[in-house]
Amino acid sequence: MGKSILVVDDAAFMRMMIKEILTKNGFDVVGEAGDGSVAIEKYKELKPDLVTMDITMPEVDGIAALKEIKKMDADAKIIMCSAMGQQTMVIDAIQAGAKDFIVKPFQADRVIEAITKALG
Repeated sequence: MGKSILVVDDAAFMRMMIKEILTKNGFDVVGEAGDGSVAIEKYKELKPDLVTMDITMPEVDGIAALKEIKKMDADAKIIMCSAMGQQTMVIDAIQAGAKDFIVKPFQADRVIEAITKALG
């Protein structure tokens, strides 16, 4: 069985794309969330090995969700997903404990590389 991953993005299309990359590479997508508050709940419920977290989302953004999850589980492995031009947010996320970040549009090899490294 592959490592369990929770995919968080407010765009269903992006969740679908990343899910496809992950499942093709033997990872187990155990849940999805469309915003940060749902992500926090799903994390508690599913205890995934890793979370891919979009930075910009309505309601609770990715950085706020990252901080909350890190409070609950200091060992949580979270990779941020950002669009080009969000460097400051990426730096905030890394300082808040994100393991890595991947840039949209997703490139399968970069996604797998970041996840494999984070799960190391």
